Amino acid sequence: MKIGFIGLGNMGAPMALNLVKAGHDVTGYDAAGVTIEGVANAASGAEAATGADVVITMLPNGAILQSVAAEIIPAMPKGSVLLDCSTVDVDSARAVSDQARENGLDALDAPVSGGIGGAAAGTLTFMVGGSEAAFATAKPLFDIMGQKAVHCGPSGNGQAAKICNNMILGVTMIATCEAFALADKLGLDRQAMFDVVSTSSGASWSINAYCPAPGIGPQSPSDNDYKPGFAANLMLKDLRLSQQAAASADADTPMGQLAETLYQTFVETEDGSGKDFSAMLPRFSARSRT
Repeated sequence: MKIGFIGLGNMGAPMALNLVKAGHDVTGYDAAGVTIEGVANAASGAEAATGADVVITMLPNGAILQSVAAEIIPAMPKGSVLLDCSTVDVDSARAVSDQARENGLDALDAPVSGGIGGAAAGTLTFMVGGSEAAFATAKPLFDIMGQKAVHCGPSGNGQAAKICNNMILGVTMIATCEAFALADKLGLDRQAMFDVVSTSSGASWSINAYCPAPGIGPQSPSDNDYKPGFAANLMLKDLRLSQQAAASADADTPMGQLAETLYQTFVETEDGSGKDFSAMLPRFSARSRT
């Protein structure tokens, strides 16, 4: 399959490389001038999209996605698929899908879960919005880049699923970090805390697979001085998207709103910028109730 890939950053680059390793013809473009061995280099997004069966985008936000879409959609062949793997607001995803359909294309919004490690290992999970036909076209690519792809319904529903999932993740990570900090101050050993909670009603992905306490549970960023697997800055971005969506849908999400406020404080006025989102644990450990 001939693939255009736009956005060769920390996530996009390994995803594109996995497609090349699987035998696909990939032409890439990145505004920062990134090049990857095995990926043909285009001088623009439109050049990368020309003649492609599928164009994959991995971009920072909805405004950039809409700008790139306006450039590449006229260059794409009729009947091809625009596959956006960025995490953006639902309205931007639906606007790009509408523009694609108006130009004789199909579009999928397919944000991912799994982080940089999952992108490199080809074990991402894709949450996909769009038509069944476009999903079927892209399914072989999802199988290369990831371990699971879930068709969530019409355009925008992939972003909706990602936003809801990461709102849960942000809230549960905060609760997990608070609980470890409380356990410390109550004199409860962290390993004992993990052994109880990970097999009890408090179990969650945040503690079982991504424990914020160093040396406890499976290897995680806490064991590497909280160097990011998933940066606190990105969690803040996703929580902001969740609250933007909640406002648009008139949904009451007080825990999501509080999580956004806490991560905003952590990233913008404390020392959380550039750290993993699980670095909330040392933050809470250092604080008193007052």
